[in-house]
Amino acid sequence: MRHFFRTLSVRQQKRLTLLLACVLAVVLLLLAFVWSRHSTLSNRLETTGFAMGSLVQQTVYGADGQEASDAALQAITELENKISWRVDGSDIARLNDEAGSVWIDVDPETTSLLLLCLDVAEQSGGVYDPTVLPVSKLWNFDADGTFSPPSQETVDQFLPYVNYEDLRVKEEENSASLKYHYMGVDLGSAGKGAACDTAVSSYASSGISGAIAAVGGSVGVYGEKPDGSPWSITVRNPYSAEDGEDILGVMEITEGFVSTSGSYEKQKEVDGVVYHHLINANTGWPEDNELISVTVYTKDNGALSDVLATAAFLLGPEDGKRLLEQYGAEGIFIKRDRTIEVTDGFPSFTLSLDSYQMAG
Repeated sequence: MRHFFRTLSVRQQKRLTLLLACVLAVVLLLLAFVWSRHSTLSNRLETTGFAMGSLVQQTVYGADGQEASDAALQAITELENKISWRVDGSDIARLNDEAGSVWIDVDPETTSLLLLCLDVAEQSGGVYDPTVLPVSKLWNFDADGTFSPPSQETVDQFLPYVNYEDLRVKEEENSASLKYHYMGVDLGSAGKGAACDTAVSSYASSGISGAIAAVGGSVGVYGEKPDGSPWSITVRNPYSAEDGEDILGVMEITEGFVSTSGSYEKQKEVDGVVYHHLINANTGWPEDNELISVTVYTKDNGALSDVLATAAFLLGPEDGKRLLEQYGAEGIFIKRDRTIEVTDGFPSFTLSLDSYQMAG
């Protein structure tokens, strides 16, 4: 090498030295990129917790993944302590306890959820109603042991206390009241989607690059995956026990929220009759239509996706699609005959099972 340099002029030596320096710089940049990519991929954390009566599953990308995951779960738990009627001292528990008497102060987040549910209740013609609790308690699908459906007489006795128009909310004052004793609010139809909203908001302040949170039947995504590919979300097969296959298909999104509501989620059978937990608030009975599942996608509101999934199921496919259109949402409607209807603007969806047929 020394002999080689002696054969070059000083000017040529300087040029060669500069060239070698440039090559070295490029190599170092490439190595830095590869290391950074490897570091990001290796900073993938999966966690499982429990809140809202469901598993909370998170996949987080970033150096502070554990801290971000812990913060999101804590935020979800704090939300549950505000909006769950089962939590003593929560906003909703206090609202129900004071039904027919006084207005109570609630957290602004509770106010927003109440107003959202009231709006969807009105647009659905009352088949969806956040004040369905007096009747849903009669069905008690969460109880262990022997299940016995209520009589029509009993349902008729409590049905007058189900009326979203008697749930009053003052937005500016963050206060709410129920007009009559025996009324009760249940925000379970919005809770898991709202939990995903909370998780995504928490991620935004954590410094991570991307994450996905699943709370029960709701999913929310934040940021990007390290490789830039879309987030993949599986849609459950409602007939998984019969088919031996859990996944119906896969959808891909780059942002937003997804929620699924289906009659297969909670079922009880008595004397050959199957009852499920999705109660039509106008009748007080489980909705009996051609649907078995509805999956809803919204770009920026997890709670809305959750509420709409329930409301659209109760309305049936045609009215359900019209409801989604009013809110700029998209959906997958799965019928009991295994026919699938997908709205025109729904994100990429790939069907995995031959036992189902796409309509149209």
